[in-house]
Amino acid sequence: MTSSNAPTFAIIMLLTGIGIPILAALNGGLGARLGSPMAASMILFGLAFLIATTGALATGSVGQIRFSSDIPFHFYFGGLFVAFYVIAVTFIAPKFGVGNAIFFVLVGQLISAAVIDHFALFGAARFPIDAKRFAGIALMVAGVYLARRTG
Repeated sequence: MTSSNAPTFAIIMLLTGIGIPILAALNGGLGARLGSPMAASMILFGLAFLIATTGALATGSVGQIRFSSDIPFHFYFGGLFVAFYVIAVTFIAPKFGVGNAIFFVLVGQLISAAVIDHFALFGAARFPIDAKRFAGIALMVAGVYLARRTG
């Protein structure tokens, strides 16, 4: 990443973070109104498929869509995690609360991101966990906990 791209990337990821709880609330509400969280998830994925297809067509990327033996199999599992997230949050957020659901998602993301960075998993850049980074992550977890604490 070049430093000139950092502000743009940060803004896009901030907006993405803002969208995650909105997605949880909207899809959870849709599932409750339909009486089926799975139906709501299917609608979400159908719309996402149409948007991704439009983007692939607009950028000329359709020819790049392929399953290939030269790409390690585990790189295709991203869809599994997206489906798990959407289905889980659609079922759980209306019953557990959007804030509570996203609290645990955030803690999981912090832990997973730190491990991926520390070991440079899946081709990610290596950013080792040292005492300073561990303290920062612990403070983030504590901050998220305090922000969600009621009573």
